Amino acid sequence: MRGAANYFAWYARLVTPQLGRRVLEVGCGLGNFTAYLLDRDLVVALDPEPGCIARLHERYADRANLHVFVRGILDPEFHDLARYRPDSCVCLNVLEHVEDDIAAVRALASVLAPSGVIVLQLPAFQALYGPIDKNLNHYRRYNRPMVRRLARDSGLLVRKIYYSNFIGFFGWWINAHILRLEAQSARQIEFFDRFIVPVVSAVERAVHPPFGQSLIAVLQKPGGSDSGTEQAAAAAHPAPTATPFDPDNTA
Repeated sequence: MRGAANYFAWYARLVTPQLGRRVLEVGCGLGNFTAYLLDRDLVVALDPEPGCIARLHERYADRANLHVFVRGILDPEFHDLARYRPDSCVCLNVLEHVEDDIAAVRALASVLAPSGVIVLQLPAFQALYGPIDKNLNHYRRYNRPMVRRLARDSGLLVRKIYYSNFIGFFGWWINAHILRLEAQSARQIEFFDRFIVPVVSAVERAVHPPFGQSLIAVLQKPGGSDSGTEQAAAAAHPAPTATPFDPDNTA
């Protein structure tokens, strides 16, 4: 997905408004999303792959507000990051790679300031699991009840949770169960980014779909007002209308 500029810009529009001024980016890879965070006061970016961190450091060597580390969520040294006093954490398509996702989310919460937020992008619906997921070392795909249980078991509040990329849902299912692809092709990614993303992102600005290839969740660490919870946020900012069909009951 490195060259998928429209895709990354789309998810930046969804994710960055939820983040504070001192951001922890977990699983930063080569820094494709990091670029959208560099207007913050502080960005701490980490990845377990030394090659990714070396490349990220080269790309943004002149950024004094960026600190990079070779580190995984469950590494013992992860907790040392609390010294940076992050107020938010972004974790995009990472948690599915961690076998013990409860321990991972608890670790994220442990380094955040009180009332800090965790923004997750996750692959949605186990029914879409296929060879690509297996080759990417995905342990699972998620639905809303799973994420709510994960938040509860981690002592976190749910501020927002919704599906995204409804067209990608069908594409991923075809790749998994009809084409049985082992990897996404560069041609598929280019076509999706150029022609599909502008359309689906415009549609989803008006309405959250009842299903999607991805799931976005904003979780909050207790410590301040609970006005940011899913229920209170829904009252203050009504979500776009969705159909009454609930695929969570069948995923």
